[in-house]
Amino acid sequence: MALLHRADLVPSKLDLLAGWVSKQPWFEGDRDAELFTVASFRFDDPDGQVGVETLLVRAGNGPVLQVPLTYRNEELPGAEAWFIGTMEHSVLGTRWTYDAMGDPVYRGELARAILTGGTQVELWIEIDGVMTLREPTARVVGSGVETAPELDKVDVEIVRVPGTAAAGPLVLLGTWTEHPEPTVLATATLR
Repeated sequence: MALLHRADLVPSKLDLLAGWVSKQPWFEGDRDAELFTVASFRFDDPDGQVGVETLLVRAGNGPVLQVPLTYRNEELPGAEAWFIGTMEHSVLGTRWTYDAMGDPVYRGELARAILTGGTQVELWIEIDGVMTLREPTARVVGSGVETAPELDKVDVEIVRVPGTAAAGPLVLLGTWTEHPEPTVLATATLR
């Protein structure tokens, strides 16, 4: 379960990503077009310290791009190459934002979801003093059935442009409003 805060972010997630996404080697679309969110989903950090969110975004009329992010309350040592920037969160303070592929918390949770048949977490937000379930904009499910995967023996890769990878035995499948057919978002390989 993810507890969301009603908060202001400066810069916003999309403003932070706007310059970064268009410079990535996997970017497809108009580099000058405005970036917008198509859908998103979250996983939980078992220790409750790291925000783990995946945005499905599009630049103009380009294809959907998958951008997994982690939000931390301090720098992640050794992850400078994955650092995107900082945001000021009106409730949580400064949040260091990373391309989650360089964050061991995300990689572990992605592997766990794929190997155990896991899904995105429920999103809860307090509205007028009442905890309210927020409907997800994307739904994901892993293909595996293991109960206790050895995460240090798993390699995971995401599909930056959903719809460009074939399904295999260990995958994370996703759907969202404009794409109701399951699409491979990530793969896992056991070593």
